Amino acid sequence: MEYCRYGYDCLDSIDCANMDRSMPLDEHSVGLVTVQTQHFDQPLELACGRTLLQYDLVYETYGKLNSDQSNAILICHALSGHHHAAGYHSEDDPKPGWWDGYIGPGKPIDSNEFYIVSLNNIGGCHGSTGPLSINLETGKPWQSDFPTLRCRDWVNSQRQLMKVLGISQWAAIIGGSLGGMQAMRWSLEYPDELRHCVIIASALKLTAQNIAFNEVARQAISSDPNFHEGYYLDHDVIPKQGLRLARMVGHITYLSEDGMGEKFGRELKNGTFSLGSNEDIEFQIESYLRHQGEVFSTSFDANTYMLMTKALDFFDLAREYGDDPVEAFKNAKCSFLVVSFTTDWRFAPERSREIVDALIAAKKPVSYAEIEANFGHDAFLIPNKRYQNVFHAYMQRVAREIIGEPSNAV
Repeated sequence: MEYCRYGYDCLDSIDCANMDRSMPLDEHSVGLVTVQTQHFDQPLELACGRTLLQYDLVYETYGKLNSDQSNAILICHALSGHHHAAGYHSEDDPKPGWWDGYIGPGKPIDSNEFYIVSLNNIGGCHGSTGPLSINLETGKPWQSDFPTLRCRDWVNSQRQLMKVLGISQWAAIIGGSLGGMQAMRWSLEYPDELRHCVIIASALKLTAQNIAFNEVARQAISSDPNFHEGYYLDHDVIPKQGLRLARMVGHITYLSEDGMGEKFGRELKNGTFSLGSNEDIEFQIESYLRHQGEVFSTSFDANTYMLMTKALDFFDLAREYGDDPVEAFKNAKCSFLVVSFTTDWRFAPERSREIVDALIAAKKPVSYAEIEANFGHDAFLIPNKRYQNVFHAYMQRVAREIIGEPSNAV
């Protein structure tokens, strides 16, 4: 069994792993990329009422910003994503960025056409200011004292980076899952600062079932004896078992029944069904989930996971608009692409159609595609011909607008 090199939120897929090798790396990859850090001294007021006096944002860029700064694309990451969306950090790095199949020369988000910015949100655990960072008021890591976050906090911090980079308007803001929620929030909070909004496998708000799954994952973490109410660093431990279980629960919900059946079925990793056998029986799906849980437990911070899932739960685009998404979208000025996947039961196509219906009622330009795919919520990360074609066609429309050529909607 090979495990997907794309890691975060992605199903094991040999085709997925080999896809970016189908062409010469130097021709269809952004190649070697450099991680950058931007420090901000100006305070960031948060939706919870607290203030970050200063903070860092870690990010990567792909492609070049054109002379009139009109070709910039913002990538908003999902729950366990980060800044490394494409390319490689070194020549011997076996693992490309988490969206490498969709970012690069000739790919849907074409680095020959666009200047692409991908960052790790505040609250993260991959370099941006978060629970692992030092709280300057105490001289110790924030841990569970880090402020509660909302999607609008990420949008506001992303906007500060936008100013530093000299960008006055994004050609497009693109996000899948939790990233799609950030993209929608951008369209309402700063409607003049983006021309296109691409929302993939997302929703106007979480269902009760989704909130329930997130709570089970948080309970798995908080009930770990090593959690210590979020102050585990003070005890020189991590709640590894809790993180493993949280990730296993998450992966089950990201996949579909057909996808799991296709990749794993009832195949055994160890043991035999022979009568009288004393061997331990282990299914391939068990091995896969344990592997993903183990990797996650050593690469992701527990307090960050708690923060991110809570922000996901709290998101409700229309709450402050009388619970009317049509009224909410009346503020938007951009065009929209909405994409869903048939077997995604965590963010079902019905949720995307709710977004589309609200946009149509608000008289906003919107294109919608429902993609046949077997891999549940993870499908937005996995190569799929129709998905690639739809995505590529829409982004070519965005590119044509930059150079002033007429374009037709997808």
